[in-house]
Parts: sequence; C-alpha cells; structure tokens
Amino acid sequence: MFWQVFGDAQPDEVPMTEFDLLSHEAQLAILLELANKALEQYALPAGSHAALLNLSENATYKVEAPDGRCWALRVHRDGYHSRQAIASELAWEIDLRKTGVVTTPRPIKGKDGETIQDIAHERLARPRNVVLFDWESGTEPGIGEDLSEPFEVLGEITARMHIHARQWKRPPWFTRLTWDFDTSLGDDKPHWGRWRDGVGMDREKVQLFQRTVDLIGRRLKAYGKGPERFGLIHCDLRLANLLIDAKAVKVIDFDDCGFGWYMYDAATPVSFYEHEVQVPELIESWKKGYRKQLAISVEDEAEIPTFIMLRRILLVAWIASHIEAEFPKTLGAGYTDGSLPLCEDYLRRFS
Repeated sequence: MFWQVFGDAQPDEVPMTEFDLLSHEAQLAILLELANKALEQYALPAGSHAALLNLSENATYKVEAPDGRCWALRVHRDGYHSRQAIASELAWEIDLRKTGVVTTPRPIKGKDGETIQDIAHERLARPRNVVLFDWESGTEPGIGEDLSEPFEVLGEITARMHIHARQWKRPPWFTRLTWDFDTSLGDDKPHWGRWRDGVGMDREKVQLFQRTVDLIGRRLKAYGKGPERFGLIHCDLRLANLLIDAKAVKVIDFDDCGFGWYMYDAATPVSFYEHEVQVPELIESWKKGYRKQLAISVEDEAEIPTFIMLRRILLVAWIASHIEAEFPKTLGAGYTDGSLPLCEDYLRRFS
C-alpha cells in the first residue's frame, strides 16, 4: 500500500470504553479534569487553570495564569494518533518555525523534559497524550472579511511549506497519516468516516454524491501521486487554524498533517465555505501568492476544483462522525444539502 512507502501509521482500532457511553457533558467534564491535572506536569505559575477552547479531533484548552500569561493545551483523542505520530507532527512544526518558513506554536516541555505527557484519569481506560504550547497572538479570520491579502500571504506560506517538506530530512521514525482518495472518500476505513453516513442523507442524495465521488476518483487516478504532486502537507489550513497578526499569517494545529496532494492545501482554506461567492476570488489570491515561490502547472490548477469537492464531501463525513460536538451539530444536514448544488456544478464542469 502507498502509505507504507511514506512510513505512515494508520489509526489504531480502539474498542469502545465506558467513557464513550457517557453523555457529551460528562465526557467534557472528565476531559477538563484531566486538562487541569496535566498542568501539574509543567512549570506554570500557581493558580493556572484550563478552559475549553474547542473540541474537534482533540480537546484544546486555553490555560491562563493569574499574571495574565496564556498557553494552549491539547488533549489528544484516544487512538487517533500514536505517540510517535504526535512526535512526528511536532518535529515538522518545530523545524518550520526554526527555519523561518512560518510561525507555528512552540511546544513546551514538561518538568520531566518530555514534550508529550501521558496523563491518566480514573474514568478513562487509557492515559491521554497531552501537549502544551506557547500562546500565539492573532485573530482567526472570518469569511465575511476581506481575505484577499491574507489568502495571498497564505498561498506564499503554503508554497514555502511545500518546499520545506520536499527538502527536509525527516527523522527515520517519522510517521503520519496518508490522505489520498481511499483514506478520504473510500469505503474501507476512511479516516473521518464514510460520506454515505452524512447527516440527512437519503437515496437520491447518495446517488448524486456517488456520481461525484466516482468522478473525483477517476480524475485523481489520472492526476497521479508523483513526488511533484504528492508529499507532506498541512492538510487542514481552514480559517480556524490560521491567525492573522497585523500582516502576518500564522499557522496552527498540525494535528492532521500528513501525506497528500500539494494542491489539497489550496482547498482546505475554504473549508465549510466552499459555496460562498467569494471563494473563486480567494483561490485566485492564494494562487497568486503560491506562484511567488513555486510554479503551478496547468494540471495542478485544473484539479483545484477537484480537491475543493473532495474536501467538501470529506467534511460531510467528518460532521457525521463528530455530530456530538457543538460546531458539527450546528452544520448538520444543512451542510449535506448545501453540497448538492456543488456536486451538480462539478459534474457539469468535468463530466
């Protein structure tokens, strides 16, 4: 399999535990207790405490000290990434920052000198991996803002990240997921669940989605996975993972970084907003910035709509597999239904 070429580790099969059967509120309470317990492993000011920022694959907390200093604490989801995979993510993130490619959050070592802490809780079957980061200044951009300039800057940053990924000598133990057609939209253990299980799916919607997925698969098979097109990428450059600080664009949350198509990184910044009228203009701004560092071939440019469509359907699956969390719940069936005209447009354009 292709992922073996890159030394990619697949998520472990994690059996259901007592924790999984608890209510969403009870789970959040336990994770908050674990987060505050984790703070004991770091040389933080007395009285520091954690408050939930968001819940996605992981639970992320803002840690505040009485003197006003802040950090970000990430409690990893059980079984999504191994400790080695988390260490791999951090290794790339650290080198990107050290070499000046892009500003990324700096991980903080615990009192024992380890960057990744294992924190147990009496109501969890296994300890959770926890990482603390320095707090990065900046604000999350909103789709209603004028994002032309930030997208141009992001395009240039993304190209620099791709250059770095091609040249960087990865540690021999480096291991990350592969995000290709099969692991995204395939039926055999896709990373974020099956698109067929999307919220509000019915027979007619499945048929339209299936035609779209089949076309995506055919086009990506023809496009191929040559080293000039497929490699180590961020995989999740959506607005929530960007910070605008004056004219700088910072990149956070490398939790889904792995091996995928470079042009997939053009699609993820418009995640959840693929239907908005300003998207074509934003993609043009992204390409303008990217071309300041790297060329975009005719074939690369032609497939950006394919990657936007792949990402949209992948997110339909993600919403269904995370429907207990607040943000996916607010999207629900509306996101599935909003994808139908995008499928129709894509089929008209490329069939």
